Amino acid sequence: MEARRALHFVFKVGDRAQTARFYREILGMRVLRHEEFDEGCKATCNGPYDGKWSKTMVGFGPEDSHFVAELTYNYGVGRYRLGNDFLVKAPGGYKFFLEEKDPVMKVALAVSNLAKSRVFWSELLGMKVYEEDKGQQRVLLGFQDDQCKLELQGIGQTVDHGSAFGRIAFSCPKKQLPDIEALMKKENQKILTPLLSLETPGKATVQVVILADPDGHEICFVGDEAFRELSQVDPKGEALLDENMAADKSQEWFAKHNIPKPSA
Repeated sequence: MEARRALHFVFKVGDRAQTARFYREILGMRVLRHEEFDEGCKATCNGPYDGKWSKTMVGFGPEDSHFVAELTYNYGVGRYRLGNDFLVKAPGGYKFFLEEKDPVMKVALAVSNLAKSRVFWSELLGMKVYEEDKGQQRVLLGFQDDQCKLELQGIGQTVDHGSAFGRIAFSCPKKQLPDIEALMKKENQKILTPLLSLETPGKATVQVVILADPDGHEICFVGDEAFRELSQVDPKGEALLDENMAADKSQEWFAKHNIPKPSA
């Protein structure tokens, strides 16, 4: 099987300015690209919302060689309810553990049945098991040695995704996408979004298929060839984010009308 690549994790954020300060000033990441959309995504990249939203990719280096964070902001939503699915603490409640290294080393997700999840991620999706501790109910997996790893931690209870649930993304050669979709159908696994094309104005069109693991963690597989073109660092990314944050008057509108900005 040709190499698959860990790309990013998607976070939905309610306070874009506060979140941007955290990633840029505290974590030291930089804005790699910023995109604005007038309506919801066909693959629910911004969640189950139809209105105006934005996507900001932040990381320690280019997406070609680094695992990064995708920050999605829905203009009409000011807050999301956290569940117990993502073991992370930043603005919005997400937790991060920092080490003296630049690359993001791993993403940790909670699972209800570790054995069942291990089979899904290793045997169906083809991830290699790097570490396993049955006593601590954890397993570390990945596609390649030098990439961000996925740590699954058994919590012995139902996984609650809240309304802030995210999505982990991987790339693979475009020709593998139909095979991934067919395997999920054959194994009676959940497909959230069948294979489709996603357009970004002025940039490359990519093909994606969105899956869910046994606990409902969302997984995006995207065609690598077009994604490498789409994900090129935009030197205007920082300025675009700042300009759109300055132009966002949604907080002021809700305050003027003496009503709280809606929670998801």
